[in-house]
Amino acid sequence: MNRAEETVLTLGMESSCDDTAVAVLRGGRIVEAELLSSQLDDHIPFGGVIPEFAARRHLEAFLPLTEEALRRAGVSDPRRQIGLVAVTAGPGLMGSLLVGVMAAKALSLAWNVPLLGVNHLEGHIFANVVSSPELVPPFLCMIVSGGHTEIVLVKKFGTYVFLGGTRDDAAGEAYDKVAKALGLPYPGGPVVDRLAASGNPDAFDFPAPLKGSPEIVFSFSGLKTSVITRIKKIRSEGAAIPIEDVCASFQKAVTDALMTKLRLASRQTGVRSVSISGGVAANTALRESLLNEKEWNVFLPPRNRCTDNAVMIAAAGFAAFRRGERSGLDLVPDPSWELWKK
Repeated sequence: MNRAEETVLTLGMESSCDDTAVAVLRGGRIVEAELLSSQLDDHIPFGGVIPEFAARRHLEAFLPLTEEALRRAGVSDPRRQIGLVAVTAGPGLMGSLLVGVMAAKALSLAWNVPLLGVNHLEGHIFANVVSSPELVPPFLCMIVSGGHTEIVLVKKFGTYVFLGGTRDDAAGEAYDKVAKALGLPYPGGPVVDRLAASGNPDAFDFPAPLKGSPEIVFSFSGLKTSVITRIKKIRSEGAAIPIEDVCASFQKAVTDALMTKLRLASRQTGVRSVSISGGVAANTALRESLLNEKEWNVFLPPRNRCTDNAVMIAAAGFAAFRRGERSGLDLVPDPSWELWKK
């Protein structure tokens, strides 16, 4: 990166689901400002994200967040100081994406600065890159969240090879459904992780899905059903549910499944540099299992960069901008945008 590129300020904007996030990034790694407006409390009563509600909240949050982010970054004249506006353009909820893309297009036009639509999954890959300068291609990245469970080979930035993903539920989705069956609050992942720390992971013999399969493929629907069936059986017998033990045993099965396929991907590709991203990348058991793999160079994002954030979007956008990519004012969000060919 030359000296001129190191000084470029990128405004990153993220609104793929229910969090509104804005960040100002200098070059590829220096975070000048980072803000997030969470809608978690708004959606908890419904046990999940209400798309129309989420879009309306984004509409209220974007401009105040942007103004504050620019102030904190010391940007008094964005027409002169901002070099790029990068925004999540998919995948995600259409209404939420539309609010972010339209806001980014308006700022790009008003400031007369380049615009770039970023794939949300590429953003998650860059969540590690921002905090780990030594992470360079080729490396494996497992994206694991409420909506995604995939293993990707990053051959070079901009070139991603899909190695395998889930056939049904994503790992984070299974966490939420098990938590709901236990009567735990939404979102379930952090709660299950916390309770699992006090439980016995060997109390229940829940199966690690597809652990013996030679394919890089996941399936969490059967595991989820197994756990929920056991919960119903215990209740039907009038016994108290050992919630911590159920959480610990379930988490052990999920972690085993994820680690098994990640090891398989490493063997098949010969790549030893491994990173994870997405909301489940904050999971304690998964992070500990990765750090115990002594033959790998493991890169873990800070926990605040595991969930959706604008720093990762700014970083991915800046990297694509350096590669010569641009978006026009005709940019349209794509809720099903695929980063790679399957």
